[in-house]
Amino acid sequence: MSGATNGPNGPLPDEALDQLFREARSFGWFRDIPVSEAQVRATYDLMKMAPTSANQQPARLVWCHSPNARERLAHHALDGNREKVRKAPLCVIVAMDLEFHEHLPWLYPHNDAKSWFTGDAEGRGTSAMRNSSLQGAYLMLAARALGLDCGPMSGFDNAAVDADFFAGEPQWRSNFICSVGHGDRSRLYERSPRPDFDRFNRLL
Repeated sequence: MSGATNGPNGPLPDEALDQLFREARSFGWFRDIPVSEAQVRATYDLMKMAPTSANQQPARLVWCHSPNARERLAHHALDGNREKVRKAPLCVIVAMDLEFHEHLPWLYPHNDAKSWFTGDAEGRGTSAMRNSSLQGAYLMLAARALGLDCGPMSGFDNAAVDADFFAGEPQWRSNFICSVGHGDRSRLYERSPRPDFDRFNRLL
């Protein structure tokens, strides 16, 4: 077909690429602007559409929206992160379900994918970590696409968070946490260096 392209979609405009990547930053501090439940649900509805291996969808998200929930989470953060959690309008615990394979019969009906992981706890752990990390990254891109900013953190006591928030789901394990809101650019450092392509890439 004359004039056919490689696919149905063209590149996003520069404004969208700036919002998602080039001008986006990781925020530790946020303006006093709430994040609504509608924004939470819209973020998830975008995030869930991105790919995971065999549609595993192992991420389990706890959206600490209320001040009480954020205070509980802040209690388990390292000293330097506690106020960042408390003062953000929203902080998400990105966790993973180590028994995600139990859901594969309906999430991935094309094959008997559950059998790939049955009896393989180590393999499930590796896959859950990899794919929940992907989903956490998708969450941040979805939030940015909707006009929000993010501040991912790993400085917290994972075991304490799991015991506090997942007592009823012992197969869940926290991966990282991420504050969400409208970032305070007045408190940003200069952007850290980003390497040129040739430094860390090989094109074979």
